[in-house]
Amino acid sequence: MSLADELGRLAELRANGGLTDEEFSRAKERLLNTAQTRANDPLASAINTFRRSRGDRWIGGVCGGIARSTGMEAWVWRLLFAVLFIFAGAGILLYVLLWIFVPSE
Repeated sequence: MSLADELGRLAELRANGGLTDEEFSRAKERLLNTAQTRANDPLASAINTFRRSRGDRWIGGVCGGIARSTGMEAWVWRLLFAVLFIFAGAGILLYVLLWIFVPSE
């Protein structure tokens, strides 16, 4: 549910008599402050901007995208995935899942 939908629902509740003016203002303030806090969260911002790289790619661009997001070199991430692949194949599974679910630039 988007912020506009939630604000509309609050206004509808107030119009129907389900909320007093004071309750409406408190709920609206809490909703707006929560949305602002989510927008300023650096982890949420990093996750929402994470994309697979089109320029720095060998297979799917996952390591290039992670490198751009974290500021580390892509070869470090490629080495990490290779090491994880050697140990029980976890690296290939994680790489394929990221390749499927992370959108490209």
